[in-house]
Amino acid sequence: MGPMAVDTHFIKSEGLAEIDIGEVRKGGEKADARQFELLKVLGQGSFGKVFLVRKIRGLDTGQVYAMKVLKKATLKVRDRIRTKVERNILAHISHPFIVKLHYAFQTEGKLYLILDFLRGGDLFTRLSKEIMFTEEDVKFYLAELVLALEHLHSLGIVYRDLKPENILLDADGHLKVTDFGLSKESVDGDQKTYSFCGTIEYMAPEVITRRGHSTAADFWSLGVLMYEMLTGRLPFTGVDRKDTMQQILKAKLTMPHFLSPDAQSLLRSLFKRNAVNRLGAGPDAAAELKQHTFFSSIDWAKLYKKEINPPFKPAVTTNDITLYFDPEFTKKTPRDSPALPPSAAAHELFRGFSFVSPMVIDEMKEGVRKSTIRNAKTTPFSDDYDIHEEIGLGAYSVVKRCTLKNTKKEFAVKIVRKAEHDCAEEVDILLRYGAHPHIVKLFDVFEDETSVYLVQEYCRGGEIMNRLSRVTEREAAQIMSALANAVQYLHSNQVAHRDLKPANIMFASPGGEIDSLRIVDFGFAKQSRAENGMLMTPCYTAQFVAPEVLKKQGYDRSCDIWSLGVLLYAMLSGTTPFSTGPTDTPQQILNRVGQGKFSMEGAQWDCVSEGAKDLVRRMLTLDPGRRFRAHQIATHPFITQRHSLPVAPTTNLLDMNVIKTQIEQTYRALGSTPQVSLCDVNASALAQRRKRIFKANENFNNNNSSQ
Repeated sequence: MGPMAVDTHFIKSEGLAEIDIGEVRKGGEKADARQFELLKVLGQGSFGKVFLVRKIRGLDTGQVYAMKVLKKATLKVRDRIRTKVERNILAHISHPFIVKLHYAFQTEGKLYLILDFLRGGDLFTRLSKEIMFTEEDVKFYLAELVLALEHLHSLGIVYRDLKPENILLDADGHLKVTDFGLSKESVDGDQKTYSFCGTIEYMAPEVITRRGHSTAADFWSLGVLMYEMLTGRLPFTGVDRKDTMQQILKAKLTMPHFLSPDAQSLLRSLFKRNAVNRLGAGPDAAAELKQHTFFSSIDWAKLYKKEINPPFKPAVTTNDITLYFDPEFTKKTPRDSPALPPSAAAHELFRGFSFVSPMVIDEMKEGVRKSTIRNAKTTPFSDDYDIHEEIGLGAYSVVKRCTLKNTKKEFAVKIVRKAEHDCAEEVDILLRYGAHPHIVKLFDVFEDETSVYLVQEYCRGGEIMNRLSRVTEREAAQIMSALANAVQYLHSNQVAHRDLKPANIMFASPGGEIDSLRIVDFGFAKQSRAENGMLMTPCYTAQFVAPEVLKKQGYDRSCDIWSLGVLLYAMLSGTTPFSTGPTDTPQQILNRVGQGKFSMEGAQWDCVSEGAKDLVRRMLTLDPGRRFRAHQIATHPFITQRHSLPVAPTTNLLDMNVIKTQIEQTYRALGSTPQVSLCDVNASALAQRRKRIFKANENFNNNNSSQ
């Protein structure tokens, strides 16, 4: 439901424009609460609850909706006005990127709004998990928002509360704007409204100064949202509400250098403190934004028709459709409790509240989504396979040995928990690129209501780490040649693995022949859409992470080269470059990674060739722009002249147990540190910020109510 927004002068300055819905209701059926089965609680506040419901009678029997139930007696006057405004606006609007009101009705004590149920949850939840998005992702979301705002503004409506919590994702990943309680109708042309309302961090300067604002205020908020999605932080935020407002009015905006020139240009055009100069404030309104070079690749007609695939598709099925909602609410028993009798004033205010959408009659029933993974089998996995012992464990999955029942052939099955990870991209990448000899093969995919089962080839030779004690320099070059070939193939197809640690490099054959080398676990892999290949999601493992990832300033496929450089360092020396001993703290290791500091001195390096050292340096170069590419590794003398390299083991100076303990201890330490792990959404910095805003706003509103 998001934090409470500020609307101190809402009641005094806002008029209500009734929308005549008499004609709309003629073709529809009148709804009431008895026509809806309560399934789950989606949210709850002091004003009432939001339920997931199923229609059990009428033309749209079987359809699921979100039902917002408000108790008239507990609504403050401003909340009653908000609710009526929201109902009036939604009854008037039909747009692909604005939430749809299907029914509105009331009883003596309650108000009911029946809205679209958006299975993907809100954009805030996704942003909290991924910290920030790629520019291509942001471009897609902003473009859909521009179309939504363009439609609202064409109707004379100022939205006034644009923020991630009010942007929902449908089952396919398209967004819809919701929560119109603070919107203002009948603002046309040069007309202004003077309310102080919205969420502080997203307010335009003219809203804060109360000198009057128009539709251009929404474009300032769009800029704030764009900045937040691109960087993971708000452009203007202070120690308290007053400080935040001062920054919005006066602070100089810091523009991160990793943003493209087009993105920076659009942000500067939206962050004009004089609303008259702001992009979108002119006579062409939203068309000015659509013509900006940042959106040059957008086909607006296709976007409106939803013919462009969203960058993220929620991992939900019809059996578990509330994955993206807070389990604190969804675990509760859905109960529509009795309401206190309302006042006479409430009765009068909500006269004419009932509504039936004409789309209820015209629309066909939505098809049932059987699977979140294209072509996944939905029959029980145990019908075809026997599951045996565990052979691997990840952050959101477990890998077990399994055998096909009719042939007894062995495979490895990766079982991914859908509530924690969407593996659709992993499946897609393996199906597209698994034909490469050094990429693990995917044979089958199953899905049930809680998990996805990826049946892959069984790598009997184990992890490459088990060979670190006996690898020769020639073998290290052969291994690096095979891995560079596979990585070059992935990169040429715009795919970054992003987690190339030793545990994810295995041998398919028991003998560990180099021809059987396989790159496994594509759970963090991503296929880029931006031309420069920049990837913004900060996922990584332990010390096999490039410094630009730690700084959250974007990273591309050169991160994979960094990880291969760490692996080559380990194969040649029997140590890792950024862990010097068992007493190292996670922060010490992270600091060394961030500074790119490592040493190739000591007894373990005395017998290593200069060519090998040179390749390590080039692969671990701090600047990703100067770091070697995969094709440069393949043509380096250490690789091309590998047949003349020494055949004596390079790491015979160290004990294997010491090597494994040192590397595994580093992984364990870094895996448990907050800098590496992604916490629950409610524990994220974004969520904590929202809670502080909510508490401050609640206190602010309570104080004003008592005056």
